[in-house]
Amino acid sequence: MDTALTFNITHRLPSTLARVGVIHTPHGEIRTPAFIVGGTKATVKAITPEQIRNYGGQAVLANTYHLMLRPGADIVRAGGGLGAFMNWSGPTFTDSGGFQVFSLGIAYKKGIDAVAHTQKGNAKLAVASHNQLVRVTDEGAEFRSHIDGAKLLMTPESSMELQHTIGADIHMAFDELTAPLASHETIAAAMNRTHIWAERCLKRHSDLNAEHTERGESLQA
Repeated sequence: MDTALTFNITHRLPSTLARVGVIHTPHGEIRTPAFIVGGTKATVKAITPEQIRNYGGQAVLANTYHLMLRPGADIVRAGGGLGAFMNWSGPTFTDSGGFQVFSLGIAYKKGIDAVAHTQKGNAKLAVASHNQLVRVTDEGAEFRSHIDGAKLLMTPESSMELQHTIGADIHMAFDELTAPLASHETIAAAMNRTHIWAERCLKRHSDLNAEHTERGESLQA
């Protein structure tokens, strides 16, 4: 199996930044723009891996926060990594857990959306409340599990470690997603914190890939 991850541009639209290309992963190619199927808990509901292919899905995206809780990242790794665990032979992604900072944070039980132009984008609701399940600091996000109430700290470093344990081909940096209709101050603070977290993610991600290289394992992007 090839351990490299590369992106080759195949066509450009003149006078613009638009381009299409091919992402090469250890588990196959992704031709952009791509249809990436949501498999939050390492399963795509109601369809089989064969049907994903037939419907044009090139890769599957799972969620780090949910897999951390159930069944646990170590169990996914023991099952051969994300793809083998869900019987999917193609490329895989993991989301970082950043969306849950929003959905279990300022959006929790308020019905607000991450998309500004929907009817759910009520700016008056986009503030912290006592019943939300996430508390954000510069260190990371402290979650109160929606399953059993256990406290779990996710940092940029631990998000990368979990994603490497889960074993997807491509990872997302841990971010502080906030409501698009939140105050300017809230959005600016989240953006600045996310930039700092991204640097921390990249550092830990690079260190983990160096360990993969030493062991002759596939790199992760």
